[in-house]
Amino acid sequence: MRGRLLVATPPLVDPNFDRTVVLLLEHGDDGALGIVLNRPSDTHLDDVLPEWRVIASAPEVVFVGGPVSPEAVIALARGGYEGADGWVPLLAGLGTVDVGRDPLDLGVPLEDLRVFAGYAGWSPGQLEGELDQGGWFVVDVERDDPFTLEPERLWVDVLRRQRNRLAMFANYPEDATTN
Repeated sequence: MRGRLLVATPPLVDPNFDRTVVLLLEHGDDGALGIVLNRPSDTHLDDVLPEWRVIASAPEVVFVGGPVSPEAVIALARGGYEGADGWVPLLAGLGTVDVGRDPLDLGVPLEDLRVFAGYAGWSPGQLEGELDQGGWFVVDVERDDPFTLEPERLWVDVLRRQRNRLAMFANYPEDATTN
């Protein structure tokens, strides 16, 4: 499922994942790893990685990628090419980039950048169990999802564009008791 989106089903009671959209970066026998795409933090990118701000997508903040290892940094970018130093491709034109380097020394053309602190991780079989229990919808990623200008709307937007019954979940109230 690498390169697919996990969309939290309502109501997911875990506050770390309620109404989240997770891009799966890895999925295999050893488990799964992803980043939450729609949780911007209050930390401005200028405060932690000012040299990367020039290619950052708005909003230019660090995103909360998930509850695991919040000190770990994963930078997602659009551009790059296979074999470039400091670039790890994920899918067509999308990959991770080493922000420990100077952006001018990469030699990789980048259009967009988003920085995530922490990640979402699942041990072997854990994600499959959550899928079996109906905790996530699995859908295709679209080109602009990781760099949306309105991350707070991503959950609704991803569900709304589905061409099946999943689209109706976009109207699910944040608090079902007020419905």
